[in-house]
Amino acid sequence: MRRLLAWACLALAIVITLFPFYWMLRTAITPGRELATDNFGLLPEHPTLVNFERVLGLASPEESRAAGGSGANLDFFLYLRNSLVYTGLVTAAQTLFCAMAGYAFARLRFPGRDALFGLFVAALMVPPIFTLLPTFAVVKELGWLNTFQGLVAPSMLMTPFAVFFLRQFFLAFPREVEQAATIDGASRWALFWRVVLPMTKGPLFTLALTTAVWSWNDYLWPLLVAPGEQTRVLTAALGIFLKQSPNTAYDWTGLMAGSALSVIPVLLLLVFFGRRLVDSIQFSGLK
Repeated sequence: MRRLLAWACLALAIVITLFPFYWMLRTAITPGRELATDNFGLLPEHPTLVNFERVLGLASPEESRAAGGSGANLDFFLYLRNSLVYTGLVTAAQTLFCAMAGYAFARLRFPGRDALFGLFVAALMVPPIFTLLPTFAVVKELGWLNTFQGLVAPSMLMTPFAVFFLRQFFLAFPREVEQAATIDGASRWALFWRVVLPMTKGPLFTLALTTAVWSWNDYLWPLLVAPGEQTRVLTAALGIFLKQSPNTAYDWTGLMAGSALSVIPVLLLLVFFGRRLVDSIQFSGLK
């Protein structure tokens, strides 16, 4: 009986979790003109893929308006490319630099090390919104607005949680392995690259995957610093697309179609690497 109750609770939790995604897909295949009079059944009365065609640029403005859309344009593949570039650069750079910082705090001895790490830990308690305007002012003074360097620079180096997370793992890393490599003549730099990093793929992969998901979903910072057409990421573009409607009502069906398409890269990432992420978390937890 307890097992049955546990499975029922698990099924209910899964339904509650997936329901918003289902409703997004349902709205995406609903004709725009029928959205206000929809019966809210499991499927719309006249499902259509025209909203996806509109978002992908496969429908003309006349066809878009005929389907109940706003006629606004969305260069989906350009914004998809920008999001991939932004996510890839931030993920690769942040994982590397946080690993270097975490190892330095765990193994190297230098004046002020503990005080500096204390500042990193204290930064965990500072809401990101408090640093948004100062960071924006710095990027503006550098002349980096509407550029990829301004977009990625504040997130490329290190984040407090990532440094703390990797430092805790490096503290538990077996010193005997490093000592053996040192006896064989490995320098500190070679020790880090050839011994430590290959043996910490689990935590590094966990950090990279979580950073990629966060970067892909980031909205406020890209909207502020890179609203230009050539640097606009997909999340910001969808928000602007919603507000471009010349009608009194927002283009919700087009927005849901674009949002559904934007989720696909993250879903593919989790489908192909989700199991490895779970194994990495278990590995880092056990060690």
